Amino acid sequence: MIHHLKNGIDVEVAKQNNTSVRETVESILSAIETNGDAEVRVLSEKFDNWSPESFKLSDDDIQACISRLDDQTLDDIKFAQAQVKNFAQIQKDALQDVEVETRPGVILGHKNIPVNSVGCYIPGGKYPLVASAHMSVATAKVAGVKRVIACAPPFEGKPNDAIVATMALAGADEIYCFGGVQAVGAMAIGTETIAPVDMIVGPGNAFVAEAKRQLFGRVGIDLLAGPTETLIIADNEGCDPELAAADLLGQAEHGLNSPAVLLTNSVEFAKETIKEVERQLTILPTADIAGKAWADYGQVIVADSYEEMVAVADELAFEHVQVMTRDPNYFLDNMTNFGALFLGRETNVSYGDKVIGTNHTLPTNKAARYTGGLWVGKFIKTCTYQRVTEDASLEIGEYCSRLCAIEGFMGHKEQADIRVRRYKAQKAKDAKNNTGETI
Repeated sequence: MIHHLKNGIDVEVAKQNNTSVRETVESILSAIETNGDAEVRVLSEKFDNWSPESFKLSDDDIQACISRLDDQTLDDIKFAQAQVKNFAQIQKDALQDVEVETRPGVILGHKNIPVNSVGCYIPGGKYPLVASAHMSVATAKVAGVKRVIACAPPFEGKPNDAIVATMALAGADEIYCFGGVQAVGAMAIGTETIAPVDMIVGPGNAFVAEAKRQLFGRVGIDLLAGPTETLIIADNEGCDPELAAADLLGQAEHGLNSPAVLLTNSVEFAKETIKEVERQLTILPTADIAGKAWADYGQVIVADSYEEMVAVADELAFEHVQVMTRDPNYFLDNMTNFGALFLGRETNVSYGDKVIGTNHTLPTNKAARYTGGLWVGKFIKTCTYQRVTEDASLEIGEYCSRLCAIEGFMGHKEQADIRVRRYKAQKAKDAKNNTGETI
């Protein structure tokens, strides 16, 4: 039996809190389309108090950012980036072009073609999310995207050195310092100075997510990322309350509306973890955010068995699922809805967020039911092609003609019929020539 020791804010209330965002974003995108660069500047001044001579960073600007970082910071950035690039390359290598003769004379295939241009949004207003530049810019470049542009808002009144350095080291072709809806809109719609891109990727706040939703179709997007979600699946044999509490709060600090949920099969473990969360909140530097998120969105759920725990986890379909149980592989083998799994007490979500190599841009709001997260394949279009011989066209055309007739598509039918007539006539002509008959 499943029961809750702690509930978070009602789901419908949470949804209502987001409805006011839509109209604001609509008006901003419309203004950018009408006024271009001038509107971007107005918005940047309004929301970020930021109006430089040029939002695009020059080579000298970029180099200055890099030079201000100490060697250890640069080495750490390069190490993390190498892990992300390495795993992205491994994933890319798993994507193969194919060409096969499916019937005599029928050649079908597909090619994996990188998107031509991508805009990467890197959040940086509250926290300078250096890792997001690895996940988007570096992964796009491994995919083979020709033009990758990157935007991040100013941090404490200027471009953030670490974010800029990471963008540059990842291979960004253009780097801009502005944020929010104006950045996403400028990249997708284009302005007098920014050529539009084919795809927008990267996480952001509710306004950024809404901008991506409204722009989808005009450009491609990776996914609609909402507040960070973390599910800790734990039992007494694989975890302890101190570790569980640390991992809950480590993700709750993302934002005031970030759900952090404990799922366990032990009431005692659940109660001890709740106590430990409260203790750690007295010493955590980001307790003002993590504590509010835990109070409003945190949950503690107790189930009787692993089977029930899998059912609950699949229903939640959370972005991050950290499994610290006696048998973590049981959940790997049986769960179907998750953004990313972190198996065993030795690893944690923070490793995936920052350095280990898997991508941290993941589905939220139950989107894990139908999609995975950002990966090298998101930047690649798998496009089919076909070629056939005359004999094969004659065979396929006869089938196609009859199938088109069933649907009443007479123009489609004629596309097949004209070829059937021609190749049937040509075949008869060739046969007569081969027998020496006069045509």
